[in-house]
Amino acid sequence: MGKRRRNKEEYMYISQDTNDQNQRHKKNVTIIPRSRTQESYVDALLTSNKSIVFASGPAGTGKTMIAMLSAIKHYKQGTIDKIIMTRPAVGVDDERHGFLPGDLNQKMEPWTRPLFDVLHEYYSPKETAKMLEEQIIEISPLAFMRGRTFKNAYIVADEMQNATPNQMKMLLTRIGEGSKIVVTGDVKQADRKNKDNGLLNFMQLVQTRDSNHIECVQFSHSDIERHPAVTEVLAIYGDND
Repeated sequence: MGKRRRNKEEYMYISQDTNDQNQRHKKNVTIIPRSRTQESYVDALLTSNKSIVFASGPAGTGKTMIAMLSAIKHYKQGTIDKIIMTRPAVGVDDERHGFLPGDLNQKMEPWTRPLFDVLHEYYSPKETAKMLEEQIIEISPLAFMRGRTFKNAYIVADEMQNATPNQMKMLLTRIGEGSKIVVTGDVKQADRKNKDNGLLNFMQLVQTRDSNHIECVQFSHSDIERHPAVTEVLAIYGDND
């Protein structure tokens, strides 16, 4: 049988899809801070001597989005070889990865979706799938990080208010040459109590000593960039600073 000729509309669709993928791949990453706190955060993320950056504060302040933008920017500039996304395997619904269907990436998909939403602004789903296959992008539950050392990698650790102090220590000691770890979370939304809260524990400890390689940024409700209703909802629940 001969090959079927594509009609004009099909060629137009393929051309537009290819152009869209090329435009996303070539799209430069520009991070524009919208508050003084975001400006301090961006400075820490883009400063090479700050190997570990903590960002704590309420939802809607841009902690995770800016961390991912910084990771993509570093990858496009060639300063890192891979992006690693991680988070504790516990959430408000107390679900565990093992109970969900699919492979590890599919099990983590509900939790990593906000990170991939940012990634898809710069890479098509096809490009992202290839990057996952080639392990340029890696999704790893926090428990799977033990025993590894990451070199030339950008690690985004999200929702870390749900990590224990031991898990936090384990994560932070995984950093290797040419790598950066960004830890985000909101201690007020923690499923763990104060003594078992790894994010709160470390941020309290780091305040007692000087550090050359670690930066902590604290966001407040005045930094919220979401819909104004989010600020009102948080105020109704008494989550004011």
